[in-house]
Amino acid sequence: MPAPKLTLTHWLIIIIASLGFLFDTYQLLMTPLVGPAAIAELLKVPLSNPAVTAWMGNLLWLSALSGGVFGLLGGWLTDRLGRKFVMALGIFVYSLSPVAGAFSHTLGEFIFWRCATFVGVCIEFVAAITWIAEVFSDKAQKEKWLGITQLFASLGGVFVTFVNFWILAHAKSLPHLGMPMALGAADPASWRYLLLTGILPALMIALMLPFVPESEVWRERKRAGTLKRPSFAALFSPELRRVTLVTAGISACVYGVAFGALQVTPGRVAPGLPDLAQQRKALKPLVDEAKTLNAAFDATKPGSPERKAALEPIKANSAKQKPIQDQVKEVGSKTQAYQEIGGLVGRIVLALLVIMGIGRRLLLRLLQAPGLIILPLTYFMLYKQDAGVFCWGIAAAGFVTMSQLSFLGEYLPKVFPIHLRGTGGSFATNVGGRMIGTSAAFLVAQIAPMFKGSPYDQMAQAAGCVGLGAVVIGFILGMFLPEPKEQAADF
Repeated sequence: MPAPKLTLTHWLIIIIASLGFLFDTYQLLMTPLVGPAAIAELLKVPLSNPAVTAWMGNLLWLSALSGGVFGLLGGWLTDRLGRKFVMALGIFVYSLSPVAGAFSHTLGEFIFWRCATFVGVCIEFVAAITWIAEVFSDKAQKEKWLGITQLFASLGGVFVTFVNFWILAHAKSLPHLGMPMALGAADPASWRYLLLTGILPALMIALMLPFVPESEVWRERKRAGTLKRPSFAALFSPELRRVTLVTAGISACVYGVAFGALQVTPGRVAPGLPDLAQQRKALKPLVDEAKTLNAAFDATKPGSPERKAALEPIKANSAKQKPIQDQVKEVGSKTQAYQEIGGLVGRIVLALLVIMGIGRRLLLRLLQAPGLIILPLTYFMLYKQDAGVFCWGIAAAGFVTMSQLSFLGEYLPKVFPIHLRGTGGSFATNVGGRMIGTSAAFLVAQIAPMFKGSPYDQMAQAAGCVGLGAVVIGFILGMFLPEPKEQAADF
């Protein structure tokens, strides 16, 4: 039987889901772009001050934890209140919180609103996956559009990068809109303007939401009184215990590779590539001088003439570092771009393989097995080559990692009954992925000093070990992954 023709309503559903996934990534990747500058301004310290690095780590940890905890609650609400309602709630939370963050006067305010943004993203993601899995009645269409809409998640990073470049070039000509300014500054900082762009998804999606339906199968059961009440305990019933634990474990491993290897590469691994040996040599005395100057700065009282005087040599030091650091950042940005492109291609290939109807256990194997070679090859061998060769390894690592994230998004709605789809999907994504998997970044930082070489060499070896370990564990867990039942809603 041919698939039913797509209606205007179906196209609106596809557009909303695609925009939702795109802005999920957009909102999350604003953090590394705005975080350091915001922390430095709100603490009133130079960007090179160690406090900026320390608070950036705290911000990433707190936001991931907040997103995981409240995202888990959002999954339960998805089953309790409806897919469309909770998806819209998540979108508006992650759209309005960056705007509030743009008007932050203190570091506490900024961190609170960044955490709120992560909460909104974690809520929206599972609700959107569940919603689009149920609004298409045709199985082939459902699988096709689940895969295609998730492709847009990989475009979010590209979009936020271009928007940030545009703001950096035009910030001084933009209206102030009542935003706070740093002491002595004539205009609000560019990071505040970037946060303001977080309102875009709310403006775009709010216009379309009234014209798309709630999940019909969920609504009918709700009206008939046959929809069971969701509970976290039900995820560990004999029928679901295996799939709950295995999917959470695989999710943790995929996020472990992403946060323990890929995310640390542009800033903490790529600067150690052989191409940048001359830049590292030139930076070393300047970095050592900066540490001494910042220690002297920290010894002064905030607002005192001594602190103002101590700031001047730090600015001079930063000016000397900037042209060299720009060369280093260019290589880091190149690795980031290759990773994003590899991830996008991985999501496309996943969508094509799903449409071909390959069994889910075999499909996961096809995605996991290359990682057993790619991760150690990239971080233990290609890292010792030039940046061009290393970037191709990072692209391959992005391919296998992002394709597995899309796999989970397509797989999870199929293995939990209708009254637990949001709850089960949220447990795997938020508890397994965002609460456990993201801790790989902390683990890498802790074990890096155990290795020999420069700090960059140590980080590369640690990232390779943690990434490979996550891939091996994920591969073993994949052996226990159950094939989805044809009608997950009925068991």
